[in-house]
This record gives sequence, C-alpha cells and structure tokens, in this order.
Amino acid sequence: QVQLVESGGGLVQAGGSLRLSCTASGSVSTFHVMAWYRQAPGKQREAVASATSEGTLYYAPSLQGRFTISRDNANNAVYLQMNSLKLEDTAVYYCGAGLTWRSYDYWGQGTQVTVSS
Repeated sequence: QVQLVESGGGLVQAGGSLRLSCTASGSVSTFHVMAWYRQAPGKQREAVASATSEGTLYYAPSLQGRFTISRDNANNAVYLQMNSLKLEDTAVYYCGAGLTWRSYDYWGQGTQVTVSS
C-alpha cells in the first residue's frame, strides 16, 4: 500500500523559513505529478505548488517568489522550501501525488505549519 508521509512542519516566527518534505512508501512507479496543497481554518483547500516528473512547475501566483518546490524522482519525494513566512501561511499542508495528469491518487495526512507574530 502506498502512503505519503509529510514532515517538516512546525511553529515559526513571521519572516522565518521552513522546509517541508514528502516521501512515498510502498511499491509505486514514479509519480507524474507531486504537489503541495494547504488548508487554513475555515477555508477551502488550495493549491500551493506542483511539479511534474518532467520538470514542469506550478506555483500559486500569490506565493511565487517565496515558496520553492523541488522533486527527487528517484525516491518519489517532493519538497517545499518556504521563506519569508507570513501569518496567513498558517495552515495544514498536504502532499498529493498522481500517477497521471488526470488526478491525485494519493494524499498525505498533512503537516501543521503555524506562523506567529
């Protein structure tokens, strides 16, 4: 059974940085797309960034420049470097992975990121 395991969340002061990691366990071929989503309290889940195995990257326009997504295709891992964190970045961050472009087949359990003033 394939599982995505996130790590790296925590409490950080505004202006600080965090690096999230997501790795896949179990037998699975290379994911076509791996992505980060986030959900703040009382809000809908929103896309943060995604990366395909071919190297195509996407960022939510409001986050580009502060967040950087990267992948390790050989290990089916994806990372999210978050810099200059703001209070509004506080959310549960989820890792998603899809074997094709059609949908995300797997989701992680989420990791909490809390930005304090």
